[in-house]
Amino acid sequence: MKFTCQKNELVQAIQLVSKAIANKPQTPILSGIYFETKDNQVELHATDNEMGIIATIPSEIAQEGKIVLSGRYMQEVIRRLPGETVTISQEFGENTSKIQSAASNFTFLSMPANDFPTVKPMTDGVRFKIQDNVLRDIIKKTVFACSTDEARPVFTGCQLEINGETLKMAATNTHRLSVKKEVVANLSGDLHIIIPAKLLHELLRALNSDMPLEVDVCCSSNQAIFRFENVLFMSRLIEGQFPNYESVIPKSFATTVTLDTQAFLDAVDRVSLISRAADYNIIRLNFANDQVHISSNSPDIGNADEIVAASIEGPDVNIAFNAKYVTDVLKNLDSNTFRFLLNQSLQAAAVREEDNPTFVYIVTPVRTQN
Repeated sequence: MKFTCQKNELVQAIQLVSKAIANKPQTPILSGIYFETKDNQVELHATDNEMGIIATIPSEIAQEGKIVLSGRYMQEVIRRLPGETVTISQEFGENTSKIQSAASNFTFLSMPANDFPTVKPMTDGVRFKIQDNVLRDIIKKTVFACSTDEARPVFTGCQLEINGETLKMAATNTHRLSVKKEVVANLSGDLHIIIPAKLLHELLRALNSDMPLEVDVCCSSNQAIFRFENVLFMSRLIEGQFPNYESVIPKSFATTVTLDTQAFLDAVDRVSLISRAADYNIIRLNFANDQVHISSNSPDIGNADEIVAASIEGPDVNIAFNAKYVTDVLKNLDSNTFRFLLNQSLQAAAVREEDNPTFVYIVTPVRTQN
């Protein structure tokens, strides 16, 4: 095997696929990156047996073949090479590969390519195309609400629902819920699957093109694939029954508060500095007289409070939340103003963007001592 490619393209491809390498791989082969040359291109594969990523870059092929090299060291070495191009080669029957760039030469031990579980795209399932900006917005507004508790796997992913032309994504950790829906042209079918948050986070980072592009999506009962440009993301799905979240969304609210998104986010972020070290990071919000009084306290540190202007319609409300559950959603809003919808102090509240009925965020309050 022997190929030559642009160093910057190889660096980007390695950085991307490395996201699929586990911190503690189950077997040594899963710590590697699989390279295969074909049709004037080189494919890079990485997988942890749950998530897989393929990146394809153009290259000059002198001899076709396939090899597996250490993902950790490849990333560090290639990034530091001095030349603009990189040549990687391995003689038939040998277990070492050579990496050359300008005056630099490295020799790496390689692993058996036939032992690598390459990422294989599925051939059947529900298929549709979606614009990258639409998919990015759906993921951004939901994935942050997933749980990180691996003991409850069903909450560590987002449920993707297809019902006719409506595509909906929902995430919850049982204390908060985020739901975003879109109407997608030429979409049809009926599907409910749970996609791991890990894949969605990496997909969100990769969807950063300045030019509009389409993402090809294929979903089956146990796998989801996202393909765009020269990249493919694949993941096993999470098994289990996602909760019936529609029942926890209040049908109406007594108090509607309109706030400046950035001003309120900044204030909550400052005030929560005092409570951040505590277990529940509690902030108290008093909505009255067209303003919000935000406060927090800690027996070991002190207290903080701040007032933010607001437009309030309805009865006054005094309520407390985990500050992170408030700031997380505010960081993912796109509107300059938003609506805080409230009932009583121990009932769930909602956050909605102005003039955007396709998104809702539900957060449960914290019971506090007066």
